[in-house]
Amino acid sequence: MTARSLEAQVEPSLRAGVQALQLALSEVQIQQLLEYGQLLQKWSRIYNLTALRSPSEIVTHHLLDSLAVISPLRRKTEAGAGRLLDVGSGAGLPGVAIAIACPDIHVTCVDAVAKKAAFVGQAAGALQLVNLRGIHSRVESCSGQYDIVTSRAFASLSDFVELTRHLLAPGGIWMAMKGKNPTEELRELPSDVEVFHVEQLEVPGLDAERCLIWIRPRGA
Repeated sequence: MTARSLEAQVEPSLRAGVQALQLALSEVQIQQLLEYGQLLQKWSRIYNLTALRSPSEIVTHHLLDSLAVISPLRRKTEAGAGRLLDVGSGAGLPGVAIAIACPDIHVTCVDAVAKKAAFVGQAAGALQLVNLRGIHSRVESCSGQYDIVTSRAFASLSDFVELTRHLLAPGGIWMAMKGKNPTEELRELPSDVEVFHVEQLEVPGLDAERCLIWIRPRGA
C-alpha cells in the first residue's frame, strides 16, 4: 500500500476523531499526524515498534488515543507548559502527537530501547518538529527539569512517580495515562504526593476505558 493510498484510507477517520475531540488543528498538523502514522507503520515492519499493523488501528489506538489528552493538558496548563517529558515513550506515544498539536510545548521522549528513541528522532526530522527530541536512556539516568512528566501505561503509578520525581520542575505535575481507573495503584502512591484530579477520557472510535491521573507533590 502506498503512502498516498494509506492516507486516503485513514484521513476521514482521523479528521472525524479530531473534530470529536474538539481540537482546532491546522491542515499542516493534520498532515503531520498522517505522516507520523505512515512512518510508524513503515518502521514497525522492520523494528516492531508497535504490535498494531492496520492503518485504522493506528489512528484509533495510537493517534486519537494520544490526542485525547490535548484538551485536558491545555486546561491544566493555561499559563503554558514549556517542557514536557514523555517517559517510556516507545515510538513516541503520546509525545509526538503532543508535539504536533502543541508546537509551543518542548517535548522530550525518553525510552530505554535505542531503536524506539531513534525512531522519534527520525520522526522529528521528517515532520520538521523543532520542539521534539528523542533520548535513548533509562529514565532514572535522565537529567533536566520538566513542567509536565507524562507516561502512557509505562509503569505503576508509584514507580512512575519515584522514577521521575528528580525530573519534575518546581510547580510541575505528573500526567499519567491509564486504562481503567487504577484504584489499587492510587492507594499505593507515596505519601508526599497527591492526586488532584482523575479525568475520564473518551477516545473516538475506541471501545475501551481511558483516564488521566493528575498528580503533584503535596503542598505544591
